[in-house]
Amino acid sequence: MPEDEKNPERESARMEDSGAQNPTDAELLKRISRRDEAAMGLLFDRYARIVYSIALRVLHDPSEAEDVMQEVLMQIWRGAPSFIVGRGSLGGWLAVVARNRAIDVLRKRHPSDSIDEVVLPASIDLAAEAERNTLMEKLRVIMQELPQEQQKSLQLAFFEGLTHSEIAEKTGDPLGTVKTRIRLALISIRKALQA
Repeated sequence: MPEDEKNPERESARMEDSGAQNPTDAELLKRISRRDEAAMGLLFDRYARIVYSIALRVLHDPSEAEDVMQEVLMQIWRGAPSFIVGRGSLGGWLAVVARNRAIDVLRKRHPSDSIDEVVLPASIDLAAEAERNTLMEKLRVIMQELPQEQQKSLQLAFFEGLTHSEIAEKTGDPLGTVKTRIRLALISIRKALQA
């Protein structure tokens, strides 16, 4: 067994040194199983918001929603998740677990209420929403790595809805330069997402 596999801190440091700043969920789970606190922190940063928001939608109580979030994420730290890598997304699995735990809290709060009467106020697919949030977080990281000029042009085009001509007018850059920056940014994003 290599020395790095015996020592989680060295393995974590090695991964950080090698540029693995955005590890996959499978890599995080593997590191967490070796009690890597940094990996747990990354997983928490990646999924705590979605788990909390789902619990809050069900419970309508921020304190109880926070308790559910901590319990769901601690389940992973304790090494007892029933999530199987390759069968779906970790975000989707966490969304379902958060909803179920929140419903359990509701049952304890009102044992006489029928669980069929619990209706989430949103008619969205929670698993799809969790995956969308994960993708958006990945896009934010990729966008931060783009050159500043490409970031600005892309933000003006996609988040402010400006046309290429309007961007050129606003920034004072030639129209061809604006188009090239946006095209290069989109190519970089596509490559990063496919990696």
